[in-house]
Amino acid sequence: MFKSNGAASSETPKKAKNTDQGSLLIALLPLVILYVAAITLISLTRSDLSGTIPYWETFLPVVAFISLLSGFGPAYVRDQPSLLYVLQQALHWGILIGLLWLLHTQGVRASLNEQEYLIMMLYLLGLGSLLAGLHMDWKFAVFGAFMVFCTFVLSSPENTALLGTIGDTFGITNAQEHPMTFIAITGCVAFLASTLILIGTRGAIMSKRAAAARA
Repeated sequence: MFKSNGAASSETPKKAKNTDQGSLLIALLPLVILYVAAITLISLTRSDLSGTIPYWETFLPVVAFISLLSGFGPAYVRDQPSLLYVLQQALHWGILIGLLWLLHTQGVRASLNEQEYLIMMLYLLGLGSLLAGLHMDWKFAVFGAFMVFCTFVLSSPENTALLGTIGDTFGITNAQEHPMTFIAITGCVAFLASTLILIGTRGAIMSKRAAAARA
């Protein structure tokens, strides 16, 4: 039997609701917080290395929380149960945070100076984000790569020479003399890449929901 016009019109809002994902700007907010906070902390670290350690230690669980929130979409696309996804995230970041706790309680932290500890923590944050991205959400793979790059630049003044090489490749003169400007530009590029991944994920979610609504 054919459906009446009234029945068809009543289904339209329902289908629209099923495929609606909310504002893209709201979806981008966690990424904005992530990159703005990271670039701000990196800038502060260059001027006061030891003073920013507590901020980075606070930032790590914030990154873990944002990773958890932003990964539900990709988990839905790959048909991963929400509970399994949450457990996977908790295990991943729990191991990383637990490792830092062990470094404090087992005396390793005391054997390192401020710079060594901070660089180690930032590498752990970057690599942890990179692995989280590879396994659960590609946006965090981009963020992790960005953090590893920034940590490499921060770890030694000699490493800023790499910026000169990269700058010459892209026609940027004296890039090594303005590392924060280069880091900020790199952060913007990473943010744009993450945004494209987010848009692609939202498109995949919309297609999947639309297909389910037609079924």
